[in-house]
Amino acid sequence: MTTTTKILLVDDEQDILDLLSYNFKKQGYEVHTALDGNEAIIEVSIFHPDIIVSDILMPNTSGIKMCRLLKADERYKNIPVIFLSASNDDYLALSSLDAGAIKYLSKPVHIPILFDLVKSVVKH
Repeated sequence: MTTTTKILLVDDEQDILDLLSYNFKKQGYEVHTALDGNEAIIEVSIFHPDIIVSDILMPNTSGIKMCRLLKADERYKNIPVIFLSASNDDYLALSSLDAGAIKYLSKPVHIPILFDLVKSVVKH
């Protein structure tokens, strides 16, 4: 019996969450969503996702701050985080990796590339 991969999607734009959620559910993932880093931290404590795909620039708590908080917590530090961002700022990309993310992708993201990346990360 295989278990369903649990993914947490974090973005302050509902339409992006809807698009990603729809596509990941079609691929068989169990999907939860959050609209900012604060909601994401609460979701992680309840849902215990296998992987997180998050925007960086969000109100309240940024993706980078969320990632730093999760990586500092023994319970969640091993959950891989992939960042998606509309920004092409190299400093932001480096900051996201420095915070503990495994990958930084620019929006608009090509869904098949994101699927392949998530599959390869979860497999390991």
